[in-house]
Amino acid sequence: MTVHIAIPEPTGSDTAYNQRSLPPYFIALHAAGATPILVPLHERQDRVARLLAGVQGILLPGSRYDVDPQRYGEDPVPECSETDPARTAVDELLMQDAFNLRKPILAICHGAQTLNVWRNGSLIQDLKTEVNHRPGREVTAAHSVQITPRSRLSRLIPLLGKAETLVNSSHHQAILAPGDNLLVSAVSPVDGVVEAVELDSEEQFVLAIQWHPERTYTTSAFSRAIFAAFVQASVVWQPPHIEGSVSSGAKSAPDGWESVSPA
Repeated sequence: MTVHIAIPEPTGSDTAYNQRSLPPYFIALHAAGATPILVPLHERQDRVARLLAGVQGILLPGSRYDVDPQRYGEDPVPECSETDPARTAVDELLMQDAFNLRKPILAICHGAQTLNVWRNGSLIQDLKTEVNHRPGREVTAAHSVQITPRSRLSRLIPLLGKAETLVNSSHHQAILAPGDNLLVSAVSPVDGVVEAVELDSEEQFVLAIQWHPERTYTTSAFSRAIFAAFVQASVVWQPPHIEGSVSSGAKSAPDGWESVSPA
């Protein structure tokens, strides 16, 4: 069976950003053996729901917008950027489907932040530390992260037992309080900023990371391991049995929702 991974458009209004940022995700998913299914942000909810019946995993990508602080009970500080209600609405549909059916989730940068908030966590609205967390897309080794021992993430790092590795970085917000049943699986060791969380469950693959493994897929074994683990979890995913119901989890993607070429 071909594994289909739903990925929403990164933004609801910045077409140039979408066109620039989506290809690395598509390339990484294709290389890991999956077919990306792009979810438009301005589509009817019933059509999105129909699409989700044919995917086995969810990838929540980065974005140039911030998560609305009112979603975690705060007023925005001046450094907080504008929000993207269209992306928020689709992300919530995708997360609801994934958690209801225990589908694997890989959340990256903005995706990690919105997943944490959806799980009742909170964010630092603007980072002010000695570590530069937003040096730009071209910097592939921005700072180190320390991986939590015995975490799901620690099982992916092919560094001969080392607990730290260098990652890229492109964010000015970060997780403050982890959401419900989320465990911290990586931090920036210099300033303690949370760099990854994961669901405390062996029954569902949920990994949320602040860096961008799609940008270093071809050069980093760790990045490839992250995508490989996510896709493999999607390959073996089976919907939970519900008495008296018939699952649609093994359907192929609906007509008109084919993967988008990264070219």
